[in-house]
Amino acid sequence: MVFFAFVLLTVATGLVLLSNLNNRFMVEVPDHGGDITEGIVGVPRFVNPVLAISDADKDLTSLVFSGLLKTTPEGKLVGDLADNYQISSDGRTYTFTLKDDVYFHDGERITTDDIEFTVQRIQDPTVKSPQRPTWEGVSIQKIDSHKITFTLKQAYAPFIENFTVGIIPEHVWKDIPSDEFSFSELNVNAPGSGPYEISKVKRNSYGLPTLYTLKAFGDYALGKPFLSTITLNFYQNESEVIDAFANEEIDSMSGVSPENLKKVDLAQSQIVTSPLPRVFGVFFNQNQAGVFLNKEVREALSVVIDKNKIINDVFLGYATAIDSPVPDYALGLTDSTSSPMVQASTTPTTSTSTTLFANDLSRVDRAIAILTKAGWTLNSKTGIMEKKVGTNVIPLSFTLSTGDAEELKRAAELIKADWEKIGASVTLKVFEIGDLNQNVIRPRKFDALLFGEVVGREFDLYPFWHSSQRNDPGLNIALYTNITADKILESLRLTQDRDDRIAKTEDFVGLFKKDLPAAFIYSPHFIYVIPKRLQNVTIGNITDPGERFLNVHEWYTETSKVWKFFAY
Repeated sequence: MVFFAFVLLTVATGLVLLSNLNNRFMVEVPDHGGDITEGIVGVPRFVNPVLAISDADKDLTSLVFSGLLKTTPEGKLVGDLADNYQISSDGRTYTFTLKDDVYFHDGERITTDDIEFTVQRIQDPTVKSPQRPTWEGVSIQKIDSHKITFTLKQAYAPFIENFTVGIIPEHVWKDIPSDEFSFSELNVNAPGSGPYEISKVKRNSYGLPTLYTLKAFGDYALGKPFLSTITLNFYQNESEVIDAFANEEIDSMSGVSPENLKKVDLAQSQIVTSPLPRVFGVFFNQNQAGVFLNKEVREALSVVIDKNKIINDVFLGYATAIDSPVPDYALGLTDSTSSPMVQASTTPTTSTSTTLFANDLSRVDRAIAILTKAGWTLNSKTGIMEKKVGTNVIPLSFTLSTGDAEELKRAAELIKADWEKIGASVTLKVFEIGDLNQNVIRPRKFDALLFGEVVGREFDLYPFWHSSQRNDPGLNIALYTNITADKILESLRLTQDRDDRIAKTEDFVGLFKKDLPAAFIYSPHFIYVIPKRLQNVTIGNITDPGERFLNVHEWYTETSKVWKFFAY
């Protein structure tokens, strides 16, 4: 009896020691399985990278399709369908070699025929692809089924980003005439080669898609995604999305306004944010409002704006203060570890570290000092600053135009109040966005304009600041002219080397801050609400909301334990 008791004790002790040893040498790793359900504003019309135009379209195409290249959340370009690529020494020719075993969701192998077919459809004017302007004049040559070249008429360094466009299967689309391309039912449900394939589409009584169920694609070029299923529910407006989240119909939502975050319980959620490549500022039209010809006026108006108040009051902290058309987080101008590139939290980071001066009084005093030093004095009767030039008296008086979007109106009101503190007379004009674009911005009929610019990942500044772009349809709405700046912008378009691009960009920013053709204020954040159980979500600096899925194949909710040496 004693012997058996001893044996049992020995076995039990051994099992405990083995269990402890096992736990010591095992680690938790992502496993396949799990799902998320996300709410999106809008109705997808073109689940087709050739035609995708709305955010709803782009969300789906980023999940269902893959391109030759893929951008990582860190902003690097890596091979997706492409095994490798080379750029010619003159920067005009790009040669791509496909991976050996890449497939569409229907099992068909991807070849350069599909690559050529996709680009030709983009270039076809009858198809009316929104991508067409970026591919005009590009010639294509298939070398074999795995190798293909693209040649530009002239070098353009940011062109490399074009190769992230999703590839569509020729065997599926080849019989669709160009003039019927946008009307095909294939735009709702067609195979791609991305991390997820369409499993189910639910429509409403009008035949419009309201739900997409996507399942992980086992043969995805970068490896089968961990999440088994992603369900996307589509709603007419943000209020419907918020209600669906509150009712637990969805557990994820994107592009939510800061105000609406206060309406829902986020106890089981995490918030991931990223600065969008959208820069907002006040553009000074020196051609229409002569008062802006005085640099001290532009400088004083720039100095006195309380950016922190705008960020905290209008955006509840979900924005980044900026002072040029190139934010510090762009192009690696600051260490990404100190950048608000990715925040995972349930509350925003209050913007206090970016205050230009210690308090409101010092900002006002400094702005007034700038004006006073240049000969401006306060008219005690009108309360307006003015400057005498010869026999003329120039009052610090002008209009500020902006759009009727709520955040623009509220920001404009705060800016107007700041300017009035230094003796400026400001008339605020608010326009419907379409009216603003057509009748104010395009003909340049404004004194000062609060507006935003959407710039790409590489921050191509040429369209916005080169002197050749001063008139419509150019986008140089400040009508900025500087010969040295022009040369830098032209050189930037030809420079492939990243360090050289950063150096040239810093040179341009230096000129911009010296000339002050505009006062930049903030860059809003993209807000993404996801369940706490969802791990490894990294969105980085995104150029549009669909890019939140850049590393979706690495997201996971399920884990398992393995021996450490199997995890590497």
